[in-house]
Formats: sequence, C-alpha cells, structure tokens
Amino acid sequence: MSSALVIIAAITLFALYLGVRARHGHDMSLEQWTVGGRSFGTAFVFLLMAGEIYTTFTFLGGSGFAYGKGAPVYYILAYGTLAYVLSYWMLPPVWRFAKAHRLVSQPHFFTRKYDSHALGVLVAIVDVAALIPYLVLQLKGLGIIVSTASYGAISSSMAIWIGAAVVTIYVTVSGVRGSAWNSVVKDLLILAIVLFLGIYLPLHYYGGLGQMFHAIDAARPDFLTFPEKGSSVTWFQSTVLLTALGFFMWPHTFGSVFTAKDERIFRRNAMVLPLYQLILLFVFFVGFAAALKVPGLKGGDIDLSLFKLSLQTFDPWFVGVIGAAGVLTALVPGSMILTTASTLLANDVYRGLVHRNAPDETVTKLARIFVPVVALVAVLFTLHGGETIVALLLMGYNFVTQLFPAVVCSIAPRNRATKQGAFCGIAVGVAVVAATTLFHMSVGQMMPFLPDALKDVNIGFVALALNVVVLAIVSALTQPQPQAERSHAH
Repeated sequence: MSSALVIIAAITLFALYLGVRARHGHDMSLEQWTVGGRSFGTAFVFLLMAGEIYTTFTFLGGSGFAYGKGAPVYYILAYGTLAYVLSYWMLPPVWRFAKAHRLVSQPHFFTRKYDSHALGVLVAIVDVAALIPYLVLQLKGLGIIVSTASYGAISSSMAIWIGAAVVTIYVTVSGVRGSAWNSVVKDLLILAIVLFLGIYLPLHYYGGLGQMFHAIDAARPDFLTFPEKGSSVTWFQSTVLLTALGFFMWPHTFGSVFTAKDERIFRRNAMVLPLYQLILLFVFFVGFAAALKVPGLKGGDIDLSLFKLSLQTFDPWFVGVIGAAGVLTALVPGSMILTTASTLLANDVYRGLVHRNAPDETVTKLARIFVPVVALVAVLFTLHGGETIVALLLMGYNFVTQLFPAVVCSIAPRNRATKQGAFCGIAVGVAVVAATTLFHMSVGQMMPFLPDALKDVNIGFVALALNVVVLAIVSALTQPQPQAERSHAH
C-alpha cells in the first residue's frame, strides 16, 4: 500500500470519527439535526459558509478552468465577493424571521413568508433538483482526487462509493454538527495546501509568478485575455452577477444561516469572507502553472490539471496529503448537501403534500431514512454523467437563482409580491432553465438578431428576467383587496 493511500485513508477515517463524535451530548431533535439548535457562533458559521468556497469545485474546477479557459476563470473570484457584500443586508432579516418561526429549511421560509404550502413544495422540488447535480459534483471530484492521488490503487468508482458511505453514516448520526466539525479540519488543511501549491509551483517551474505569466503569454498570446465570443467579457459580467445573486439561494447555504445564535455574526463574516476569497488566486496559479507543463488535457480531463502537475512534482506521501485535503473538500459540502436534501424531502415535500401535521419526531426519522436514498441517487448520476465540474455547478446555480426575486421581495418592508406571483415566477424561471439546459441553447441561438456583444449573456439571465416579469404581473393581478372593499362587496 502506497504512502499516499495510507494518508488519504487516515484522513477519511478521521473525518468519519469527527462526524460521528459531533453528536456527543446532543439529543438529535429535528432542530438539532438540521440547524445545530441555532447555537453556532461566528467561527462555525464562518466555516460552514466558507465551505461554499472550498469545495471540489474550487480545488479541481477552479484550477481546471484556469488551465482550460484562462482569463474567464476570474469569475469564480468575483461572484463570491459580491455575494458577501449582499449578505451584509440580506441575511440578518432572514435569520430574524427564521428564529421567530423556528424554521429549519429554505422552503419552510417561503411557506411561512407567503402563507403557501404549495409554494414551499415547489421550492423544495427546485432545491432538490439543484442539489443533486451539486452533490454529483462533489462525488465526481472525490473520485478524481482519490484515484489520481492513490496512483490508481483505488478506482474512481470505488472512491465514490466509499466517500458516499462515509458521508451517509455521519450525516445520519450527527446532521449539520458533523459538517461543522469537519469543516474546521478541512479549512485548515486546504488553506495550507492551496497557499503552498500556488506559491511553490510557479516558483519551481518558472522562477516566479511574473515569469510564469510572461511564459504563458509568449506561448499562447490570447490565453490570458477574454475571447471575443463564448466566455467573453459579456459572459463574465452576466455570470458573475447571476451567480452572486444565487450564492445564498443554495438551500444548504441558506439553511446554514439558521444555525447562527446572533444576527451580528453575518455582518462580521461579510467583512472577512471577501478577504478569504483571495486564497482562490492560489488555486488559479496552480492551473496556470499546469497550462504549459502538462499540456493536452481536453474536455472533462481539464479538472485533472492540479493532480497531473502534482504527480510529476512531488513524492507520493505529499501527493497523499494533497489528496486528503481534496477528499475533505468533497466530504464537507457533500454532507451539508445530504443533510439539506433529506430535510427538504421530509420536512417540506412529505409534510407539504402527505401529512401537514406530522410531528417533528416523525420528520426527523424520515429525514434520516432519506439520507442513504439521496446519496444512492447521486452516486448513480455520478457514475453515468460526463459533464465537467464547472458545467454542473452553473446548471445548479441557474436553478436556485430563480428563488432570489421572491426572497428579496419577502424581506422588503412592504412585500408587494403575492404567493401566486412568487409561485408563477419561480415556475417559469425554472422551466426556462430546464428547457435551455436540456437543448443546450444559448442566448445567441434563441435571439440571433441581438448584437454580438449580447449573445454571450448567461442564459440564466433570460430565465431570471422572465421570472421577474411574471412575478410582477401575476402579483399585480392577485393583490388582496383592502378590508373596506371586501366588506363593501359583501
């Protein structure tokens, strides 16, 4: 057994131990299992939200996108920063409402805000539809990391099954507390690895960052600029804005807001997290360093660039350390997604459609039953899907961003959106995303008459624009009558 495999196995077993141990001293009621009893302080909430930054998407997708696309990769750096600025104002009122009504999920928020079980069920379905590809993304990355870092000793498929089993066990036992404790280890390890790789590899192969970019520019003159078509400046701007709006609409991120014990936590985090984003630059540097040193990777294989370069640079034991950090970038977000998806199915779909008065004990048991079911579905999709990591994430983002208009309206001092308007807006937006994703349509294909500068606008914007229009029209038509008018009518 190689030293790399021993290190990866040890970290995986430690993650399992920490995840199971996290429930110690806590009665796993629905509120404890899903939102940690609303008792998390600044550090835990910070790490749960930072879990959004350092996933397999960042570790492999960020370096792979830099390797394969060049300049357009900087959208990943920009959108999170904008989202954190937005969170300064948006998250405190969301938290206050959730605490007052003891909410445990995002659809729960919509149900109470708009007094509509149907809207809650719709949001739950949209959430699950977005979470499955996000979980697939984590498992896909896990398979790549373990099979590559173990030098092929464990196949990608076997790694996916093992990772899914580990996450399933500790989520079933500890819920969000297991995710929180593992996020501490993950962030410390990933921070050290990413900083080291981003500094060492450009120095080792090129003599420094400046020399690296000069070498790339000489060998591939257009690589460090935005192309005129495709991933153009228009695509960059629209994608940054769209993903910034959708950042906190992911149900597991939205749900992590409920775990806080104090609303001031969000304002503190909003000031620190944009600085934390800068660490992503070092992930990009790894991808840029690999561009000339491991050429020829195409399609989904661009996600292998970080490990391909590491394998030819470092001893097996250090490749194992990198692999172990990568495993945690899959397990921690994967566990949050599993907890959230299972809660959605039990608390919002089952309660919303089958048994509205189901007691919390029943919902908690059902949520735990759904954990292995959701994990199994995700594994099957992972083993039979060929999308690149970035493509998977962008598809999920286009789904969850459709929830943004209704959330913003709901926290306004006077909400002019009605439950019918919110329902129809979300339904139309999601339908457009589904259709355009299914048929691989772009704005340029749908509207060939547009000037070239607008043809690269992210297709999710078309869906979001139609969502807002439908929300406004239907809400205007379904405004409740003032009390005086209703009395007069009778």
